[in-house]
Parts: sequence; structure tokens; C-alpha cells
Amino acid sequence: MSSPTLETLESRNPATGEVVGQVPVTRVGDIAGIVARARAAQVGWAALGTDGRAAALGKAGAALAGRADQLAHLLTREMGKPLADALAEVRSCADDTPTVLAEVAEAIAPEVLEDERVRSTIYRDPYGVCAAITPWNFPMSMPHWLVLPALATGNTVVLKPSEETPLIGQAYADILAEVLPADVLQVVHGDEVQGSALVAADIDLIAFTGSRAAGKHILTAAAGRLKRVILELGGKDPLIVLDDADLDRAARFAARNSFRNAGQVCVATERIYVASEVADAFVGKLVAETAKFATGDGLEATTRVGPMINAAQRDRVLGLIDRAVADGAVVAAGGGEHRGNFVEPTVLVGVRPDMAIAREETFGPVACVSVVEGEDEAVALANDTPFGLGAVVFGADAERTDRVARRLQAGMIGINQSVGGARGAPWVGARESGYGYHSSRDGHRQFTQTRVVSRARG
Repeated sequence: MSSPTLETLESRNPATGEVVGQVPVTRVGDIAGIVARARAAQVGWAALGTDGRAAALGKAGAALAGRADQLAHLLTREMGKPLADALAEVRSCADDTPTVLAEVAEAIAPEVLEDERVRSTIYRDPYGVCAAITPWNFPMSMPHWLVLPALATGNTVVLKPSEETPLIGQAYADILAEVLPADVLQVVHGDEVQGSALVAADIDLIAFTGSRAAGKHILTAAAGRLKRVILELGGKDPLIVLDDADLDRAARFAARNSFRNAGQVCVATERIYVASEVADAFVGKLVAETAKFATGDGLEATTRVGPMINAAQRDRVLGLIDRAVADGAVVAAGGGEHRGNFVEPTVLVGVRPDMAIAREETFGPVACVSVVEGEDEAVALANDTPFGLGAVVFGADAERTDRVARRLQAGMIGINQSVGGARGAPWVGARESGYGYHSSRDGHRQFTQTRVVSRARG
């Protein structure tokens, strides 16, 4: 990616280095005008009402479905993930649109409360102008998760997609713009310079998904005017494998959740705590599963793990692996040839809690295994982090796994499965992995201002 101080962002395929395309960088001086147009457009957009907005956005969902193949190919070329995963990402946005619109309608419908004296109506009105700042690892679904509820609740949106994936972010916005009034959704391109300017602009709400460090900067910058902030930040998710776990299932999950999207997932499994009684057997199964994850260009049918997004991310991951090995960790699988921006899926054993790779968010295809003596040690180590996005427990005894799950300091905990909840469950982090949350009835309501209008009865 070229420097965003230039007039254009040049997007390159991280697997091949080829130029995929370019977009103009938004001049910082133009951002105030963009926000002003969004504010002017918001009055008419809100006036359409829930049904009117849903009708327009429903057409956008259908358009996403109709162009899924085209969008998936662009996503893979720009970001690197396997084409099947890119297609699933695009289709999930299209398929999810009617559900989200129905959830929003239910979430913001007026509520009436009455007692013997007063009748109160609770309204959930648009906040105004929302800045949506999104990452590159899921460059369509992350904008969709923030933009769709923000628009459906009556806000206008200024989207700043990642400078690493500007093309797919722009393509998503262009499809929505086809069915939206002018200036209801606009795009700002650039890096942290443009992002900081957008946060400082005359906006009412900031919805951000990205790193913990960037989230803290946004929260600090928003404090002066007490702007509403919704942050979904990084994770260092643990997996606890109890001594009665189904080791085949646990190993399959560990490999997939550590290596999918090249480990560039906020809820990737980054730390594995396995009971000593089953550690050797589990590691053997995990190593066997790791061999199934072939790296390569995402457009190749056999690829299961694409490249790191760029050379800097590759070097960071390899540096953490090298430091761990120097500190005494042992490579049980992978860790061999790393070409270009690719990092071979790697299993490390003997990882200690004081190692950098056990404490810093890796965001790469590395499974770190530590042996523990009992559930108390596993829980203590799992909670020994400032992060708290997700966690997973594998075990056969339902009462025991429930007990362990309830002791984990994370926003989402999976038992013998991923952290994803039932339809309608929020996507929520705890501790320094989240500030506010989204999805679900209550998540959608965070894009609104609650107002209570009360009238005396009688």
C-alpha cells in the first residue's frame, strides 16, 4: 500500500504484490464539508421512518446478493483470504440484511409505560451523523455490521474503510448508495490522519472496530464533546481443554479457529490451556489437523490459509514466533518456510505466560499450547490478560463446563463450539476488548438517543 500522504491509495494483492486498483485519498480539509452534507441529509433520511428506510436498505441487501461473486473476487484479491471464505462473507451480509432490519424495527419501536399518574412513551431516535471506522480483516462484514444498523435507525454515515482494503469498502458503499438518497452514506479514504480528522469533526457517534490502542485514542479524542462511542477491540482469546474433552473435536476447533483468515480474526484462538492428562494426545491431534491447512493465493482452490495483509504484519508475527522459540517454546508444527507475505500455520508448545506471544495480540496463524494442572490454573491463566473478547471451553461434563465458562472474564464464551451466539445475541467484549457493543436488540439501540415523553393521566 502506498503512503496515504499521496493523492491516491494504491491497493495491492498481498498474495502476489499485483496492483488491484486505487482510490483518491480524502483531503483532511474536505472532511468538514462531507460531515456537513451528511447532517443536512439526515433530516430527510430520518423522516422516511423505519419502514421507509428498511425498504431502501432491503434493496441494497438484494443487490449485494446479486453481485456476490464479483465482490468476493475483489475481496480476495485485495485482502488475500480464500475465495470460499470471501464469498461466504459477502453472502452473509446479503442474507443477514432482512434479519437486521427486522431486529432494528423491533428495537426502536416506541414503548409505553403507565402507572396511576403518568403515561410515558419511550422513543429511540437517531443520534445524527455516525462515523464508522472499520478494519481490513473482514472488509465487507465489518462495515456492514456498523453501517446497516446506523442507517436503519435513521442516522447518516461517513464510512472510513481501512487503507489496506479501500476498494472493497468503496464497492460496498457504492451498492448501498444506489438505493439511498444523496449524502446519506459517504466514504472517506486514508489512514489514521483521515481517521483522526473524522473523529474530531462535527459528528455525533463513532462506531469503530479495530485495535485496542486505536480504540483508546478514539475514546480520548471523543471525550471533549462526550460523543457516543461504540468500540469493538482486539482479543487474546483462550481455549481451555479439560481432561474429559472430546480431543478430536477440540483439536479440529483449535486448528480452524487459530488459522482461519490466517489468524487475522479478533476472536481467533491465541492461547490454548490443556489439561496435563491429555496434553500429549491433544497436541498430536492438533499437529495432524494443522497439516490440512495449506497456504497459498486465495484464488487457488486448495488454499485454506491466505497471506498476512502486508509485510509489516508478517514480520510482526514471525518476530513473536522467533522470540517465543528463543525463550524456550518448541515448534511442534509449521514454523518452516515463510515466503512472501505468507506465514505457515504454526503450533508452539511449552508457551509460558510471561512470553510476549502469550500476552500480545498475535493476529497470525499461530496456536500456542500451555499445559495446566486442573481447571483452576486454566481459568487463572485464561483471565490473566487485559483483553476479554471471547473464550472457549471444551469438556464432556455440562455442569463442569458451565462452571468454568461462568468464571471466564470475557464477553462471549463458547462451550464445545465457537463464541458465536444464537440469532439475536449481541457481539460483545469485556474489559479492554469492548466499549459498548453491537448486534442484537440492545446493540442496535446504541445507535439511538433514548427520549422519554411523559403525560399526566386523567
